[in-house]
Amino acid sequence: MDGLERNERSGNSGKNSGSVTEKQEEARKIRRLQLMISMVMSVISQDPSLTVEEAAELVAGAKRAALAMFPDKELAYDILYKPRLQRLMKERFRLQ
Repeated sequence: MDGLERNERSGNSGKNSGSVTEKQEEARKIRRLQLMISMVMSVISQDPSLTVEEAAELVAGAKRAALAMFPDKELAYDILYKPRLQRLMKERFRLQ
């Protein structure tokens, strides 16, 4: 059985290459977002000269960048990343 027959049986006839590239692009964007959030968290936790205002700007910039990459995913951002960043800000700057 060749690849085309396999795709037709699974219902993916001819659409595989486009969806594979879309999946790869989305995976790249997700990895980029994870790396960006990790870097923001590292800077906030490790830079002793960082002020609370500068840290808040970093967090806001990270959210803007995340929503630029994934426009309709604000809820996902609020569930996944916002609590982690808020907790870090509270720990680092002793906020209430």
